[in-house]
Amino acid sequence: MQREQLADFLRRRREAIRPAEVGITDGPRRRTTGLRREEVAMLAGMSVDYVVRLEQGRSSQPSTQLLGALARAMRLSDDERDHLFHLAGHQPPPADGPARLARAGLIRMLDLLGDTPALVLSDLGEILAQNRAALLLTGDHAGFTGDRRYVVYRWFTDPADRAASPPEEQERHARQLVADLRAAVGRRSGDPTVTGLVDRLQAASTDFRRLWAEHEVAVRRADRKTLLHPQVGSLLLDCETLVTPDQGQQLLVLTPADAETRERLELLRVLGTQEFPTGATDTPPR
Repeated sequence: MQREQLADFLRRRREAIRPAEVGITDGPRRRTTGLRREEVAMLAGMSVDYVVRLEQGRSSQPSTQLLGALARAMRLSDDERDHLFHLAGHQPPPADGPARLARAGLIRMLDLLGDTPALVLSDLGEILAQNRAALLLTGDHAGFTGDRRYVVYRWFTDPADRAASPPEEQERHARQLVADLRAAVGRRSGDPTVTGLVDRLQAASTDFRRLWAEHEVAVRRADRKTLLHPQVGSLLLDCETLVTPDQGQQLLVLTPADAETRERLELLRVLGTQEFPTGATDTPPR
């Protein structure tokens, strides 16, 4: 761990970011051109004291999860993110591995979408990043580990996950998940991460085995679905998926399909503001 270099890099990157780039209003009384330490702490989901110690070269070695949160908070490019990992004494996550981070450009798009729920997913359905609107809509996916990182695995093994979808839509949604996974298997032929996930799903779910045997293939791009939210009820959403050129990551944007859903999403934002006030925690987000 190169503490002095790490401290200098973090401080300079923080000072180079304009607040508007990360969705923070730049008020008339603001004296600094970059982000404040407390703003980095808020965006990364960690304590201000830890950010201070990092910038002063007095911290313990940060974990890879924490480094990922910092990279997202400060909108680092892929090269800058890898440099951050090296300075902290860690190997960067592989470009096409399961532990990869959301691309910097996609993170910036999450910011630009503002109150429109949006998520960044891997080609296997790991949620790599969420904006605040998506967090309120679908919940925080930061705590999932192992196979539960994958949306398709939770769908076929956790009844609570299916409960967010109306019974009449569940078969169609299940088929879409399996067909999308089949497409990923074709692109990543021989990848043990993918084949292992399929093997474990077949062992865990008879429903998955049934659909997998039908060999349907389709990359998810556009869809309309109903989400049953515990606070605001039924939401009819249009789902638009933008895929990166290498098909390794996806930007999923969720928009209201009718006026009633639009009103309920506005209510959800109000409820979220009351329930989740702005502030820093010690747990890295997303």
